[in-house]
Amino acid sequence: MQKQDSLPLPLAAAPFTFVSARASGVTVDRLRRKDVVNVGRGLYRPAGWNFELEGAARALSAVSPGAWISHVTAARLRSQLLPPWLADSTELHLSKPRALPAVRRKGIFGHTVLAREDEVELVDGIRLSTRSRTWLDLARDLPLDDLVSMGDELIRIPRVDFEGRTEPYDTLAGLRALVARHPNLQGIVRAREALDLMRVGADSAPETLLRLAIASAGLPEPELQVPLRAGDARSPSADLGYRHRRLAIQYDGGHHLDEAQIFSDRRRDKAFESAGWTVLVFDKDDHADDFRRAVGHIKRALRNGWLDHPQASGFASGA
Repeated sequence: MQKQDSLPLPLAAAPFTFVSARASGVTVDRLRRKDVVNVGRGLYRPAGWNFELEGAARALSAVSPGAWISHVTAARLRSQLLPPWLADSTELHLSKPRALPAVRRKGIFGHTVLAREDEVELVDGIRLSTRSRTWLDLARDLPLDDLVSMGDELIRIPRVDFEGRTEPYDTLAGLRALVARHPNLQGIVRAREALDLMRVGADSAPETLLRLAIASAGLPEPELQVPLRAGDARSPSADLGYRHRRLAIQYDGGHHLDEAQIFSDRRRDKAFESAGWTVLVFDKDDHADDFRRAVGHIKRALRNGWLDHPQASGFASGA
């Protein structure tokens, strides 16, 4: 039997399925060679083919006058906060106004939508939805907690030293106005629910998800970015907390494993403890547990705080 050295066209030029490979006479052993990459169940690509989202979006935008890149594609191009199952998505989404024919390009997710001019912008030669409009478009597809996390990212106050900007991408008032303009959009009810749950102050998705888990457990809503010394810009702060209970809650993500960051975190926590605060620190393992154990620790800490400070009011239900 003659050994098959090269993939037949069109398999050699683009991603292909296991079914199409077998239909073209490609054997299972042939699919195990180094020039073929298995990128998912039943899906392969030639090793020399490099998908690049920005390049694909740029080309699609160029051949689609009047349309714009949207939904998860726009979110990925802007590095917006997405749940893990969408963070590496290679889907290409294109939106068009109703005056244009519907999108019928193979492999493209087409949307016919109503959008104002200020909801679409040109960024480095690519027409795409604004960050806020992208958030609204994804309201139909994202679970509520993930939509809140994405919204919290839009309204958070940036750290100038690290981000080079001084203003948030949007405000709650701005997002409410956007939602009000599109009362019939799919997902609009979830968008309204998300707006009611969004808060300024979360620096990451896990911080938002922890806050939502606390609320779902019926506990009092914590403050966000709680400084040890109010009014002191140089004061260490807690990601979440209850000042009147002297309870500081920290979420330490992956970057907190850096040696210098570990030292900084210890110094931060020691400052709170020296001032008589209880410090609870959670990490990716708690995130993976949907913060169930974390909420239990917070409940106990609040209950102990209630016993230590019986004059506090309004928090007995969280015990």
